[in-house]
Amino acid sequence: MKIACLGGGPGGLYFAICMKLLKTNYNITVFERNKPNDTFGWGVVLSDETLENLEKNDPISAKNIKDNFAYWDDIALHHKGEKLISTGHGFCGIGRKSLLNILQNRARDLGINLIYEKEIETLSKYENEYDIVIAADGLNSIARKQYNNIFNPEVDIRTCQFIWLGTKQKFNDAFTFIFEKTNKGWVWAHAYQFDKDTATFIVECSQETYDSYGFGTISQEKSIKICEKIFSKYLNSNKLMSNANHIRGSAWIKFPRVLCDNWFHKNIVLLGDAAATAHFSIGSGTKLALESAINLANNLVKEKDYKEAFLKYQNERKLEILRLQSAAKNSLEWFENVERYLDLEPIQLKYSLLTRSQRISHENLRLRDPVWLNKAEKWFQKKSGQINNKKIRAPMFAPLKLRELELKNRIVVSPMAQYKAVNGVPNDWHLVHYGERAKGGAGLICVEMTCVSAEGRITPGCTGIYNKEQTKAWKRITNFIHKETDAKICCQIGHSGRKGSTQLGWEEMDVPLTKNNWEIVSPSPIPWSNKNAVPREISTEQMKKILNQFISSTIMANKAGFDMIELHAAHGYLISSFISPKSNIRTDKYGGSLENRMRYPLEIAKAMRTNWPKEKPMSVRISANDWLGEAGITPSDSIIISKLFSNIGIDIIDVSAGQTSLDAKPIYGRMFQTPFSDKIKNETGLKTMAVGNIYEPDHVNSILMAGRADLVCLARPHLSNPYWTLHAGTILGDREEKWPNPYLAGRDQMWRLNDKENELNLGS
Repeated sequence: MKIACLGGGPGGLYFAICMKLLKTNYNITVFERNKPNDTFGWGVVLSDETLENLEKNDPISAKNIKDNFAYWDDIALHHKGEKLISTGHGFCGIGRKSLLNILQNRARDLGINLIYEKEIETLSKYENEYDIVIAADGLNSIARKQYNNIFNPEVDIRTCQFIWLGTKQKFNDAFTFIFEKTNKGWVWAHAYQFDKDTATFIVECSQETYDSYGFGTISQEKSIKICEKIFSKYLNSNKLMSNANHIRGSAWIKFPRVLCDNWFHKNIVLLGDAAATAHFSIGSGTKLALESAINLANNLVKEKDYKEAFLKYQNERKLEILRLQSAAKNSLEWFENVERYLDLEPIQLKYSLLTRSQRISHENLRLRDPVWLNKAEKWFQKKSGQINNKKIRAPMFAPLKLRELELKNRIVVSPMAQYKAVNGVPNDWHLVHYGERAKGGAGLICVEMTCVSAEGRITPGCTGIYNKEQTKAWKRITNFIHKETDAKICCQIGHSGRKGSTQLGWEEMDVPLTKNNWEIVSPSPIPWSNKNAVPREISTEQMKKILNQFISSTIMANKAGFDMIELHAAHGYLISSFISPKSNIRTDKYGGSLENRMRYPLEIAKAMRTNWPKEKPMSVRISANDWLGEAGITPSDSIIISKLFSNIGIDIIDVSAGQTSLDAKPIYGRMFQTPFSDKIKNETGLKTMAVGNIYEPDHVNSILMAGRADLVCLARPHLSNPYWTLHAGTILGDREEKWPNPYLAGRDQMWRLNDKENELNLGS
């Protein structure tokens, strides 16, 4: 069999080696456009996992690679005159040129044909002359471009500009991040050693800073001189060097995130950057290429024909690459938005940097560097008002004060509709439901959306707070929680709008009742779906009536003993429908611009705040993203929305997203809505609550310690486990959280079992 590898980078060379080891009789030729010793990168980073895979696949080349590695264990952060170091991270780097030379020599020893200075202009010749064509021709793949409509690549050009440089200042003590503020904006560097006397030095900045310096219009030489001046105190008189002299003008680029829908066509298959890229900030591009090369070669041997091999390779590697691209996306977005974090205290900035990709969690950091993490936790507790001599605890167990309300910890039971009320009156179900979760250790219990009128309910099973009977029933619940627990309780107040008069949640969600429907209203006569009734466009007279209902419910919530209230302005209900342009097409003063669409929600919120005791806090839940692009509310809009609510006295923003339109295209994943809370908190300075697929103590502690939110809301985890907080404390080895006295024997047993399991794990 004849195989052509188009591209003599690490991916193409290593595939040829893998294939030749498996099939010695195959005729394999590698074509490369550059000379053997040409390379336009500096160092590459490989993980221990990748090294193990290389060792299993080809011990000879693996040994040569390992022998040329530079190893380091620390990550250093330079910021505002401070240097913060954490250890236990385990990196290894190698010069790209050294790696290529090792792979070239190994390929020659195996009898692989290497042809250099060969430009690939079209694929037709190779398609016809070779049985299989491996397109490992990099980011600007000729193969991918030639069959663009087949491979269907998604190319996302990111916002930051960067230049890939090297230096004889070795940075051999740590993987180093440097942030420098200049008179033209922030500029930062990623630096790491890759051989005995050289380091990679990547300089990066925002487009605004790039334009201010004029980097796009000056020569490489001038750019490098400016960068040397910016980072002079870290370079120790060493120069910065470029090996991209073949590029005319500026060598600055924006990172293109590439992912192809399809990876093969006829006898052609994509490999490495040609198929998918991963941002340099997590150093995984070469890792992906090498591991994909192993997989592709193995499948070509195992499967009966190359088409089946290609399909299996694509299915197996695409999933892994999507996982890594997700982490890389988190990381690159952190750097794109890094200026929002640069006013954090250095220790919190360092934590945010370390956990930016979500691959490193709170407890993972404890395994890497327990001393540094203990220091960080102690700082967080002190910042939260804990007495210095108290035992160091995880961030989730830090207190928080909102006005005169003191929360014992940062865990919130998120509002979750129960659909068990009768005529809006909460009953024994609600007493047990909320009572159990208060006993379970959460600092704040937020009850389900409690409606301001019978017509404002979502379903016949929804609770209300619009009459004395309901107020009395809620008082029974708040009294129990205050008497038997140290939790606080919040009443979420709202109106269903166009999503009202629907079936119970476990029936057909958001679909009208089969009988006894009531009239629904909305800013505009736009139904929720084609199954739902067309709502009546709400008149200004009815808006005044509903505003008074919100005031009345607020007063009743205080009489019922609630510690806090929340306006539900999210998820497509009435107040949310005013905010979103997807549901509000009014032509009066309550429609049109965002400021106009916010007019009625602000009138409601202001009236509630005025009629709620000054010493008690109030929150607003918003949908920070309609997931509709520019056709709906965007994360940038959420900044304006949050500031407007804050201006009238709202104490904390409960940051959710979506559920405002059936056309939405949300991007799900762990903590998928937390970035919206992060954006609001760190761009406005407002307090926020994070929510959305948060289910582990690690998630909670990472969010809080990185400064992405002040409180963390958990919904479904509290449905399956009312004692989530107490159990989380047990898992973390925390012995400070208070258990109900009748449950102390159960507590002690859980502690003992957990300690025993930890001992066994340490022993193994």
